[in-house]
Amino acid sequence: MPLFLFDVFGNASIGVYSLVNDRIAIVPPQVPENKRKKVEEWLKVKVVATTVGKSVVTGALACSNSNGVILPPFATEEEVEAIKSAADINVAVMDTKKTAYGNLVLANDKGAVADPRLERGVVNKIADTLGVEVVSSEIAGLPYVGSLATATNKGVLAHPLLKEGERKVLEDVFKVPVDVGTINCGIPYVATGLLGNSYGAVTGLLTTGPEMFIIGQALDVVK
Repeated sequence: MPLFLFDVFGNASIGVYSLVNDRIAIVPPQVPENKRKKVEEWLKVKVVATTVGKSVVTGALACSNSNGVILPPFATEEEVEAIKSAADINVAVMDTKKTAYGNLVLANDKGAVADPRLERGVVNKIADTLGVEVVSSEIAGLPYVGSLATATNKGVLAHPLLKEGERKVLEDVFKVPVDVGTINCGIPYVATGLLGNSYGAVTGLLTTGPEMFIIGQALDVVK
């Protein structure tokens, strides 16, 4: 199972612009076809080339697992249809003032963790869409959990200042081992530069060898 270096628009913050689960990856339409094919090959997914809310920062605005995709309130019907046409998957457009759901929710196919500031009704809709239990928690004492870790069905890599109590929550929710590390030469906001699923992981091109080793071990993608 592979671990690869990648960039989007020449930028190592690939998780800001893209997201992936075990079925699909969503990338901006401006990403060249040859790069889309690499993502499909590496992560064994179908790539959906679309904006989210007419923005290219897909990974910041949307979150997903293999059951569903959460989109911000300004997502368009065309974007919803583009995602649904790629896979038989739940798509929810949230009716809230919050928009950056990629930063607010961390999910795999076994569970999800949400920003504690989200209202219970919002959390319930996220749970229904993703088909998993959603628990409110922080990572490293910070609420924007979606940007602070990457979760797959094989492991979690989180911010290096993860607290022991938070680690226990993540292990209970995601039912996989939890490790800590950085990406892109010391960046602790792991999800901004790391995409992963059960088949592999793709990390920002500035990620160092030691960081790649930790990522590979944490997400169980290097044998």
